[in-house]
Amino acid sequence: MLKFSKANAKTQALKNDSELADYLTDKRKIYSLDLLSGYSCPSAEKCLSKAVVQPDGKRKIKDGKKTEFRCFSASQEVQYTNVYNSRKHNFDLLRNSDYDEMVELIHGSLPKDAGIVRIHVAGDFFSRDYMHAWYIVALRNPRTLFYAYTKSLRFWVGDLTENPELWNFVLTASYGGRDDHMIDEFNLRSAKVVFSEAEAAELGLAIDHDDSHAAKPTLRDDSFALLIHGTQPAGSQASVALKELKGKGSYSRKKVKVLA
Repeated sequence: MLKFSKANAKTQALKNDSELADYLTDKRKIYSLDLLSGYSCPSAEKCLSKAVVQPDGKRKIKDGKKTEFRCFSASQEVQYTNVYNSRKHNFDLLRNSDYDEMVELIHGSLPKDAGIVRIHVAGDFFSRDYMHAWYIVALRNPRTLFYAYTKSLRFWVGDLTENPELWNFVLTASYGGRDDHMIDEFNLRSAKVVFSEAEAAELGLAIDHDDSHAAKPTLRDDSFALLIHGTQPAGSQASVALKELKGKGSYSRKKVKVLA
């Protein structure tokens, strides 16, 4: 069985959104299904980071050659053994399954009280079969909302012409990967990591503080921005921006509530 995780502080905020209330009736909850960061992200580039196990058994962060900002999930996997083990467990099960097995594995592991599922707080769609397996699971569970960010745009685009859009399966193209050119080419809704609120304003993008832009089916055509977050390399542009944003209170829960 796959290990689904209960909502973190950010995704838990979705329960306060009136538009999503129908998905959380009858005591249904918010979950995520996570995989190992980097290893499951075939198109990651600017955010590519991995938790690498050293000969002594300890884990160390390893950034990609073109990394501009460090993946916060990879940092978690270095810091927390239980997080690393859970995500590795899921990734190993799925990558060693064929398409039909993946569909049944995801469907059979889905918590019975799942109302909203974020596919991948950590990780990404590592194959077209894997992405389509989630599509089939969403098709089987119309009362559950599934949403995801992805840089695996070649898989998404491959399915666009072959399958009808599902209201409860919401995808967002995440800038910073090898497939970025497909965002404009295929008019995909996107999210862009920014280093300041001013940068988001200059781009004409609203900032998603609580995943509501990513999750809401009614906003599936609206692109948005995400503030840089996580643990960034000391002295990097991302680290400087992160410090400035924290100093301004840009990540405060009170501010998130007001802007949600």
